[in-house]
Amino acid sequence: MSQSLTKIYIHLVFSTKDRFPFITREWRNGLHRYIGGILNQTDNAPVCIGGIHDHVHILFIQSKSCSLADIIRTVKSNSSSWMQEQGCSKFCWQGGYAAFSVSSSRKDAVEEYILNQEEHHRKVTFAEEIQAFCKAYNIDNYEERYFMD
Repeated sequence: MSQSLTKIYIHLVFSTKDRFPFITREWRNGLHRYIGGILNQTDNAPVCIGGIHDHVHILFIQSKSCSLADIIRTVKSNSSSWMQEQGCSKFCWQGGYAAFSVSSSRKDAVEEYILNQEEHHRKVTFAEEIQAFCKAYNIDNYEERYFMD
């Protein structure tokens, strides 16, 4: 086979610094569109982007030519700069992130989950959400305090 084929769905989650509620309704749609544009420019394919006032969920198809670390660094850096340029001068993201692979058979369910974040977070905190992801993906060597930075 002389070609390289991949289709890797990634569910990426990260928060604002100290979970500060920077992402108001006023900023949310523009920020999500901007993040989608960053992904497109880096040859990644955004599927859906959602979140609430203090964190974002991104489902995208990872490019075969980009490392996950480079994608995340570019998305966080460029979107943070954009928010600052829009007038949210103190905006910044937390240092860390959570990223999980998603099978094609679960893509629709994850997309629905991401698009219903406001509803979801009426019942579940961000910390509980991250704990549930870590449990579902058998990640037991994480320190919860780093998700709250």
